[in-house]
Amino acid sequence: MAGRDRDAGAAAGNPTAAGNPTAAGNPTAAGNPTAAGAATTTGRGKRAGTPTTVGRADEGVPLSLRIAAAWSWRMLLLAAAVAAAVWLVGQLRQVLIPLSIAMLLSALLSPAVGWLRRTVRLPASLAVAVVVIGGLGAVVGTLTAVVTQFVNGLPQLTKKAGEGIDKIQMSLQKGPLHVSEAQLAGVAEGARRWLSENRSTLTSGALDTATTLLEVLASTFLVLFTMFFFLRDGRRIWRFLILVVPSGAREPLGNAGEAAWSTLASYVRATVLVAFIDALGIGLALVLLRVNANFVFPLAALVFLCAFVPIVGATVSGAVAVLVALVDQGPVAALVVFLAVIAVQQLEGHILQPIIMGRAVAIHPLAVILAIATGVVLAGIIGALVAVPIVAVLNTGVRHLIEQRRETLPEAAFFADP
Repeated sequence: MAGRDRDAGAAAGNPTAAGNPTAAGNPTAAGNPTAAGAATTTGRGKRAGTPTTVGRADEGVPLSLRIAAAWSWRMLLLAAAVAAAVWLVGQLRQVLIPLSIAMLLSALLSPAVGWLRRTVRLPASLAVAVVVIGGLGAVVGTLTAVVTQFVNGLPQLTKKAGEGIDKIQMSLQKGPLHVSEAQLAGVAEGARRWLSENRSTLTSGALDTATTLLEVLASTFLVLFTMFFFLRDGRRIWRFLILVVPSGAREPLGNAGEAAWSTLASYVRATVLVAFIDALGIGLALVLLRVNANFVFPLAALVFLCAFVPIVGATVSGAVAVLVALVDQGPVAALVVFLAVIAVQQLEGHILQPIIMGRAVAIHPLAVILAIATGVVLAGIIGALVAVPIVAVLNTGVRHLIEQRRETLPEAAFFADP
């Protein structure tokens, strides 16, 4: 090494060698890495240009701090990308929410479409039309039965509600509070005054409600339209979407998407099972307490439908059941129904959803609970509705891709040094 350094120093100081065109144009020397390395060394055996000012500054920074800084700016870029994605979702929520609902309904109804195509030999469009129309008929029929029974029992419920208000007034007057009739009249007058002063606010709220109703109708048509094509051409749509990725990744990504779709279908069926158990539990409690028969089925149907909206749905439907029991049977029955609602909610939140849904979507029960909580924080009720399906689909897709990569690469590739 010392001899090589001396030769390099002599060549650097030799004007003949420096001006020799043969040496300068020698392709062998130019292409020889050993010669190139020797030509770029100094008399001390170090590469020329290596000990720069930036290099000395980096050498003064601890290695752990440099690694932390490198990870930090990458994490900042990732956080910015996530924030941009969340902002984009917020801007397109009027389209993405119906799209998500259409995907959930398509996952629920796809087995029926497949059965009609395999067993009855119906064309794809006809099978989808039969399933969609049948589903709409079932929903409309259920809502019609609910409204009809509510209307039939409404006069009796109104009468008992009036009697209950009279009892409350008598209790306030003759009870320990000793509220006078003048004070009660003052409360009624204050309520009328508040209504007159806030009439404009209530009117604008009604206009907002009308606008919301129009948005709901538009979203409903979008859901039906999208669901029809998802059920008929879902596989072809997915195959078209994966054409944007490189050819080598199309088959693994396609298989992962099909596995994720199977997981989504399992999740929707598990949700239907949980909703049925909730409706059955509260309905049995109302029957045992002999609540008006005209309200048992409508309340059970309301509990079933609201169970598809996590957290808030069960609370709202349970509150309605408690109020009906209070008016129809009194405070004792209302307390029993309230305890039944709490028991059903605890059963759903801590046993049914983590175990049944967790098994259906192949994720840990803790992940199910955290996904629901995160969805509520980020996007409210809709976020809670789609949080668990999103986590389930991503979990299945990523696991499927990892398994396929392990099958194609040797085991040593995962443990080799970088």
